[in-house]
Amino acid sequence: MNIENFISMGLVESVVNKGLKILFVIITMYFSIKIGKHMIKKFVERQVKSNAMLSLDSQRAKTLGEVLKSVLKYSVYFMGITIIVSILFVDGISFTFASIGGIAVGLGAQSLIKDLINGFFILFENQFGVGDHVTLGNYNGVVKSIGIRTTVIRDFTGDIHSIPNGSIIGVTNHSKNDIRFVVDVNISCEEDIEKVIGAIEITCEDFKSKNEEYISEPIEVSGIIALEISSVTIRIVGKAKPLNQWKMGNELRRAIKLTLDKNKIEMTSPNTQLFNENIEKDDKK
Repeated sequence: MNIENFISMGLVESVVNKGLKILFVIITMYFSIKIGKHMIKKFVERQVKSNAMLSLDSQRAKTLGEVLKSVLKYSVYFMGITIIVSILFVDGISFTFASIGGIAVGLGAQSLIKDLINGFFILFENQFGVGDHVTLGNYNGVVKSIGIRTTVIRDFTGDIHSIPNGSIIGVTNHSKNDIRFVVDVNISCEEDIEKVIGAIEITCEDFKSKNEEYISEPIEVSGIIALEISSVTIRIVGKAKPLNQWKMGNELRRAIKLTLDKNKIEMTSPNTQLFNENIEKDDKK
């Protein structure tokens, strides 16, 4: 065996050994993340089901679970890449990491630290959690996940927005209290207004009793808010659990419409009658 063949075999053996080590590291990273996520999921489920004094509520437990998954992922990735680099560049490891460190600082370590710190403040100050309806700057939607670097929300068109935690300056949380919804009903001026309001009040009471899980306070018939030549506008105001205000408003409109039809109460649009009168005058001319 000549020296060239010996060198070639040694090189091949070295490459194969390094390849197997790297493959082992990648497989270990994959299973570490899978097992870690499973353990975090079990932890969150125990917290949600637990009634212990020190246990977290459902929302905070889910939020903490998302943060722990993010920490796990970044930690495993960093350790795995560190090991892989050490396998590939045994002799030049110090120089390699010095270069990586310099690049990291130069390209945004300060921004990264800001994202991390703000992410932990969001979690521990309970500014918002997974499932909350929030407005973050120009973005409005439901929080899907909170990581140590970014917060992901889905708006009501289905678009997903990933927002760096460090760029979140102001937070509007729409899920802390019940949300107000308003229903306006236009009634013909010829109708008996007391009869109409009475029928609507009975409908609102019946509607609330059927939707106790979404509505905790009585629905208020505020009264007349506008008086036109041809119509009277009656306003109804209620409060629903967060993210249910649109559904409750739509269903209440349906219930009121059925009640008005049943009692033969005429609905109208502002100026409808006036418009018809003008047509009649034009026809007479």
